[in-house]
Amino acid sequence: MASPAFNRIMVTAALPYANGPVHLGHLAGAYLPADLFSRYQRMKGQDVVFVCGSDEMGVAIMVRARNEGIDPQDLVDRYHPMIEKAFAGFGMSFDHYGRTTSPVHAETSQDFFRTLARKDVFALKTEEQLYDPEAGIFLADRFVVGTCPTCGNENAYGDQCEKCGSTLSPKELINPRSTLSDATPELRETTHFYLPLGDFQDRLDQWIGTHPEWKPNVLGQVRSWLNDGLKDRAITRDVPWGVPVPKDVAEELGIDAEGKVIYVWFDAPIGYISDTKEWAMSQGDPDAWKPYWQADDTRLVHFIGKDNIVFHCLMFPAMLMAHGDYTLPENVPANEFLNIEGDKLSTSRNWAVWLHEYLEDFEPDLLRYALATMLPETKDADFNWSEFQTRINSELADVLGNFVNRTLTFAARFADGKVPELVDPSDADKAALEELATFPDRIGKAYDTYRNREAVFETMALARLGNKYFNDTEPWHTRKSDPQACANTIHVSLQICASLSVLMEPALPFSSARLRGMLNLEGVRASVPGGAAEGIGWDDAGKSLLQPGHALGEAGILFTKIEDDVMEEQKAKLGATPDGASDKDQPYEPVKDTIEYDDFAKLDFRMGTIVEAEEMPKSKKLVKTVVDLGFEKRQILAGIKEHFKPEELIGKRVAVVANLAPRKMMGTESQGMILMAEDREGALFLMNSGGENGSVIR
Repeated sequence: MASPAFNRIMVTAALPYANGPVHLGHLAGAYLPADLFSRYQRMKGQDVVFVCGSDEMGVAIMVRARNEGIDPQDLVDRYHPMIEKAFAGFGMSFDHYGRTTSPVHAETSQDFFRTLARKDVFALKTEEQLYDPEAGIFLADRFVVGTCPTCGNENAYGDQCEKCGSTLSPKELINPRSTLSDATPELRETTHFYLPLGDFQDRLDQWIGTHPEWKPNVLGQVRSWLNDGLKDRAITRDVPWGVPVPKDVAEELGIDAEGKVIYVWFDAPIGYISDTKEWAMSQGDPDAWKPYWQADDTRLVHFIGKDNIVFHCLMFPAMLMAHGDYTLPENVPANEFLNIEGDKLSTSRNWAVWLHEYLEDFEPDLLRYALATMLPETKDADFNWSEFQTRINSELADVLGNFVNRTLTFAARFADGKVPELVDPSDADKAALEELATFPDRIGKAYDTYRNREAVFETMALARLGNKYFNDTEPWHTRKSDPQACANTIHVSLQICASLSVLMEPALPFSSARLRGMLNLEGVRASVPGGAAEGIGWDDAGKSLLQPGHALGEAGILFTKIEDDVMEEQKAKLGATPDGASDKDQPYEPVKDTIEYDDFAKLDFRMGTIVEAEEMPKSKKLVKTVVDLGFEKRQILAGIKEHFKPEELIGKRVAVVANLAPRKMMGTESQGMILMAEDREGALFLMNSGGENGSVIR
């Protein structure tokens, strides 16, 4: 449970980019876990503020806007309300949902930047960076593409190769080109602000050491960065979209701030603070945000996906340390990634389940529950519609819904729609009530330590207890042979239903409200902002909440089963384009620019046989092979680990670029390149031929 030293809880969920709608991967990574936690804490009576907002700055926004031929502001104005509406429909209980294009955010980010600059925290560096002479602009990471030096992907971005996962810088790319004009970039000097993370390494290391309870995936990634040694990180960019660098700071340092903006990963986490400021303003108390960010007795929790661990566990804490006025995170419970139907989630292939589309077909609680049982808390997990259907039909309908329906139906028929008195309870009656009393603590401990899947399983365990108790006491028999025993069964079962209507609240808020309506149970503490802060709370749910003689409401069906054909319709949407065409109907990758024969003739293609293959240690993509070219054997590294198992490659005939200059990848030399065919869905295939090893491919 939360330490008594904490008097308030500040909860943040990673800011989603406002360049597209929300999908299940987003929900499983940060948003559903944050909402489960916040709703539970409010039911406990804790002082909670839960904020989030659209991340509307950064190069990703510019790239999407440029591709559509619109202004970045027009793009974020389209997606911000779409995201906000989808979150509301899903039941996200934000105290405030903001956006980083707001004036409050710009002012907060600039003030933060200004404080660090005047404390002489930043380092200034003048370096050569890539510049587009045709567009007249320095090129941010995502505005440069070229050949990846690690895997040879010809369309790697300046910050990362999305094919092999390598982290890059624009100057590392081979044959770089501008995505703005396709021009070859030039190197020009520019000056930028850097956050010297190395100066904070010892403090960060010591602070991380005080949190052994953090998830292993979080600590593992953070320790890896600390072991490698933290380096300076540029926190300004030369791009026309973002929070401008404060001119007064630049002038004090003799720097031309024209066209310079604050790096999105510097301003984005400050968005949590600006969102809280906007919440405080909406409460009529502009200073109300301060205790949640600046008091020692605040429990600050960041809910994120694993791709944001470094920024939230090292960069943002270093910023907070440098500023000096802010509390540090008490926990950063990052989740892993969610796959869809056994395949990696891909927005470009529409291999995703979009929240706004889901809400057109189903109730939000069905997804909240099913997704909560599949959360990638310790490793990557898979969402599939068959398991979704099983969770709804076998658990929500057959266990929880069935128990509630049987209990309320019996109460209506054999207890005049009222709670009967418990008289001379049997051992089974007492045992059920005694076990019921343990559930608030059992479920609560799981929520409080970020084990949301366990919390939801424990909640369903209470419904299973109710079903078993109902079956064991057989009220359909005792209603004639022993009416008081039947009445006792109805009484105890109704108490379990009442407790469920409280303990279900984090995962199933809409269904909980319906169940309380059926029970005519009022005065329950709210799990959302602005609701009742007093009344029946979490810890009360282990007690009998319904008094004898209490009049019940009208019974109804809590959950309806989902048919197979409905699931097939959902599966058919995966990989389909908006007009219903499948990925196979999509256009092929465009043919590259025409080259001269002499350019082609420089390449030496040979046939070979893979005689050895093994995984590269610490690499998610690379396989180390030995290829027999007839006249010699070559060691070649290939970024194909996600497509082939090493043992499957041995004996395979392959085509090889034999005269490619050797290069090192992860400290190991690669002496050529294995050619692959890549289809429109991104799958790789070996190129084969019957020629002998060493045969020239012309």
